[in-house]
Amino acid sequence: MFENPSSLFPMVRFVPYMGVIWTIHEASKLGFYNGHPEWCNVGQGQPEVGEITGAPPRINSVSLEEPIDAAYGPVGGTPEVRAAVADWINRTYRRGLKPYSAENISFASGGRLALTRLFSIFKDGSRIAYKNPDYTAYEDYLYPLRHSCELIELRAQEKNGFMVSDTEFSEFIKQYRPDAYIFSNPCNPTGQSVKGGSLANYVDICRKENCLLGCDEFYATFAYEEDGSPSKEPVSVLPFIEDVNKDPVVVFDGLTKGFRYPGWRAAWMVGPKYLIEMVNRAASAVDGGPSTIVQRAAIEELSSGHAEAELLATRKEFAVKRRLMIDGLQSIGIRVPDPQPLGTFYVWASLENLPGKLTDADYFFHACLKKKVITVPGHFFDVRPYRNRPTKEPYSHLVRFSYGPNRRTVATALSRMAEVIREHR
Repeated sequence: MFENPSSLFPMVRFVPYMGVIWTIHEASKLGFYNGHPEWCNVGQGQPEVGEITGAPPRINSVSLEEPIDAAYGPVGGTPEVRAAVADWINRTYRRGLKPYSAENISFASGGRLALTRLFSIFKDGSRIAYKNPDYTAYEDYLYPLRHSCELIELRAQEKNGFMVSDTEFSEFIKQYRPDAYIFSNPCNPTGQSVKGGSLANYVDICRKENCLLGCDEFYATFAYEEDGSPSKEPVSVLPFIEDVNKDPVVVFDGLTKGFRYPGWRAAWMVGPKYLIEMVNRAASAVDGGPSTIVQRAAIEELSSGHAEAELLATRKEFAVKRRLMIDGLQSIGIRVPDPQPLGTFYVWASLENLPGKLTDADYFFHACLKKKVITVPGHFFDVRPYRNRPTKEPYSHLVRFSYGPNRRTVATALSRMAEVIREHR
């Protein structure tokens, strides 16, 4: 008789798949692998990584320095890469304002690790607030803190397009008085953005109430106007910081999304010097520091002129694919939210008008797998750090569609999903 592996190792907790990884695992049972020419992966949050019009040539080599690159590097990143990140931030967001310095930067091997560093330094008893829906990995960051910290949910409402206005946010902070609030902006999965005066008000209330505002800005580059054209500027909280070493705001970004180098695992945290020192100290135990080799490539990518050209080209190309995805979903009966998303490269759309069982995101996911199309069911973005799943999932009718892949892949996926819907009528 087959023995349950978990019974052999009772000292190990069961670790569920993170949402997107689960979808890949399910697809792999049918032959999928990354780069498979017959599959359309419009689920995973990966931007296309090849050449695009207007972008500088892709970086495909790096020169190493011996013996220094064979040794451990500083846990928070080399002085050179930290200075390069600070310079890019100041060029992009802080013209005419007090600049950030290298001491305000912690460099890490990927965004998840940068965020893990922050969650690792929260003091016992801290009140940590989070939003729903939001990035699936937040559940895993919060889960280990469930017995030592108070975890407070702010649930955005579908009737408001899953947006949390600055007024609603201010009332939430005043009522629940969290010590920290962490959220993605632009939001993964909804694509909605808090920006301009509203984002400035977020900072203002956190400054007044001494609440640490953690802004996950990996999708800052992907910003669009109401007419769908690419925005002139990315979305960021950084222009609204008054004192870079006193305002309780930390920002996460990297080369993963806008720069389109996810495999480099190159990311950073920006914030007051004291907080950066604390996360860097934690990093000595959490991860030991990033690769110096990747940091050399990152410095080249962030150089003046090169970085700006890269991000502008990315924003222009993804504006085209955004229109392709939104129009395509609407044409096959999948309801796109109102207001339409003005950030990220996702559309978090509703299946409620589809025929039969296709209104259920899990059923829709498996039906699409048969056509070699990968999507992500909405319930994975319902962050529940206590792992207390409800009987009826509130986002069971929602799906995150990614237009990260190239145009041909997006168009093919839409065509195949249309076939699935026709077959169920």
